[in-house]
Amino acid sequence: MSEKKRENVLAGFKAFLMRGNVVDLAVAVVIGAAFTNIVNSIVKGIISPLVGAIGTKNLDVYTSCLKAPCGVDAKGEPTGVNIMWGSVLNAALSFLITAAVVYFLMVLPMAKYLARVEARRKAKEGVQENMEITELEVLKDIRDVLVSQRNGNGERITASGSTPGARDTF
Repeated sequence: MSEKKRENVLAGFKAFLMRGNVVDLAVAVVIGAAFTNIVNSIVKGIISPLVGAIGTKNLDVYTSCLKAPCGVDAKGEPTGVNIMWGSVLNAALSFLITAAVVYFLMVLPMAKYLARVEARRKAKEGVQENMEITELEVLKDIRDVLVSQRNGNGERITASGSTPGARDTF
């Protein structure tokens, strides 16, 4: 590979990495991975014991036997066909808790913040529009005054009421 092509490839790779959405995505993945530990702790430490008050702490033990005999044989291999709906319920609860925490702690506050920023921006634009309209109206008024100061044949009338260059006769 020639030196010029290598520089182009490296420049393209650098541009790819420095795009905003790639960096944002990388940050989101890292935070999401760290956040998973928190959610798993909440599920294992709070939700599972609450469910355990009704049944068992470990939701993974909830199963239904589709084809008997269900269980474990002497070799430790499962027999029959078990539907492990408890683990699905555990995963669904983890997902719902994750979604709720992300929404209420990240999405909702960010949406409110962005709405405030947008409202401030619109308020500033409104003030600028009012100023522009006011300036335009003032300029139109000045134009109208200047037009009204001209007499019928296009000559300008001075403050004294005469045309420039005309001599006042007494």
